[in-house]
This record gives sequence, structure tokens and C-alpha cells, in this order.
Amino acid sequence: MSANAFRPSPVVPTVDFDHDGKQHGFLRLPYSRDESAWGSVMIPIAVVKNGSGPTALLTGGNHGDEYEGPLALFELARTLEAMEVSGTVIIVPAMNYPAFRAGTRTSPIDKGNMNRCFPGRPDGTITEKIADYFQRELLPRADIVLDFHSGGRTLDFVPFCAAHILADKALEARAFEAVTAFSAPFSMKMLEIDAVGMFDTAAEEMGKVFVTTELGGGGTARAETVRIARRGVLNVLCHAGIVAGAPELRPTRWLDMPSGDCFSFAEDDGMIEPMADLGEMVARGQVIARIHGVARTGTKPCEMRAKMSGMLAARHFPGLVNAGDCAAVVAAVLE
Repeated sequence: MSANAFRPSPVVPTVDFDHDGKQHGFLRLPYSRDESAWGSVMIPIAVVKNGSGPTALLTGGNHGDEYEGPLALFELARTLEAMEVSGTVIIVPAMNYPAFRAGTRTSPIDKGNMNRCFPGRPDGTITEKIADYFQRELLPRADIVLDFHSGGRTLDFVPFCAAHILADKALEARAFEAVTAFSAPFSMKMLEIDAVGMFDTAAEEMGKVFVTTELGGGGTARAETVRIARRGVLNVLCHAGIVAGAPELRPTRWLDMPSGDCFSFAEDDGMIEPMADLGEMVARGQVIARIHGVARTGTKPCEMRAKMSGMLAARHFPGLVNAGDCAAVVAAVLE
């Protein structure tokens, strides 16, 4: 076992996770810097507890430029009362708080991508220390984890809730039941192209029910996607038996990301021209985007073709693209 496993976390919670009632506080992480010799990163947290029962860990701001989760969870923390709960709800609206305050995907302090830092380190960078606290203190408490994502500044998605295909089929089935309960317009059987170090992976390896979302993108939020997030989180709490009542189910369309053929990556820098819009059906071999060179006039655009048939589920958002950027994602339609 690594020596790091025996080091205590430097994060100090100002809430008592075992105390009944509703608490607002912080995860305080010491951060000495030029502006504040004995300073701290103060990550907002709320705990709503009423007796024994299951525990839900609800998180947003894993990436700091994704806003549906924080909008839904700051409001839930304000409005959810202990008398409405049977069990415990732990709400962290902005996991990577430095990134959230900067409006960036990664931390402005250490450039850490929270969703690639697990299990973290108690003596690592700021982002690794936050991940370590979630790994050793919060995830073990949880029975179900809902981590909100959207496309941030560089991607835009059709709004979906997702879970992963797992070797543990019983756990997989429970996760997809929670996805159904979330009741987004689309529900995804998710393939990750880079699962190492993810919060998702850390939770699943502990045997926790884990669900996530991709709700729009472009570095902003829409009224529709915020409504989906707010309704969805309450649905999941109802599904878990933590809040009374049945989930408010809406029609959903099931999608699948079965292989790497879902993804199309730019091989050139330039200006991207979408040739299909989100939610449109595309055929294998169809041109789904063109990349125009911008260094001089008279150059022919590079065509990007779908490697499988399905629905365009995600696209590159800014007008300029760099080689290596994800330009489009096509998902198979299951229903």
C-alpha cells in the first residue's frame, strides 16, 4: 500500500455528516499563496440528513465551465429541507471550486482536470487533494452518486443522462434504473474514451451506483437544460427512496456509444462547418463536418465522415478547431 494512503487528508469539513438536520458549510483546503499566507480554498457543501437511510452524493462543477449541475444543486441545497428526507443528501455544487470560479475546465491553480485525478493524493496538487478527499471520505458514505456534466466551452450535447456498461451486471442494472428515473430527453449507455482517473471509475470500483449527464454545453446553460437538471435530481432522490414520491417520468430515447467509431477527431486546424445538427440522423460515410483552412484562400476544406450510422449526439462548439479536437459524436439509437 502506498505511503500516501496513511497520510491524513488536509481538507477540513465545517459540517458534521452524522448530524441530523440541514447544514451549509465548506470543505476547507489550506492553500498558502502570495495573496494569503495561511489561506484556504473554501468549497461550498450542504448536508441534509434525517435519520437512517440511503445516502446520495450529488456533485456539479467537476469541470468548471459546466453550469447545469451547479445551478440545479445550489438551488436544491437552498430549498431541500430535512423533513423531506429519509437518509442523507450530500450536495457539492462545484467540486473543482477554483475551476468553477475561473469558468475554466481545469483548475487555474495547477491546471488539474478533476475528472482525471482520482484517486488523488493527500500531499499532491490542489486538485489531487480535493479528489483524495472525495475518494476517501465522501464516496464511501454514498449509496448513489449523481455527477452533473455538460459540454463546457468546447462541446455541445443533446441533453442526456448516462451510466456505463460494467462487468458487474447487477450494479450496471441498478445504474441504468437510476438513469431511467432521471428521465432526460435522451438516456445513454456510455463509452468513455479515457476512463483512467475519473470520478466515475472511482465510484464504480467501490460498488456505488453512479450516473452522470451531458446537458448541452458551449460554456453556458439554457432554460431547458436547467429544468432537466432540476427535475432529474429530484427524480433520482425519489428513485433512491430518499425523498418521498414517484419520479416525474418523461419520454426518453435510449442511445448507445458502442465503440470508438462513435467519435470523430479533427486532423487539421481551421474553421469547422457543421454539416449536420444535434439530434439529426446521419448515415455511415456521410459528411458530418468540414474543416476549412484559414491560412490562405483557395484551399479545399477537409471532409469528416461518420464512421457509423446513428444520431449526432455531440459536436465541437467553437467555430475554430485544432487537430486532435473531438469534432463530433454519433450514437446508435436503441429505441
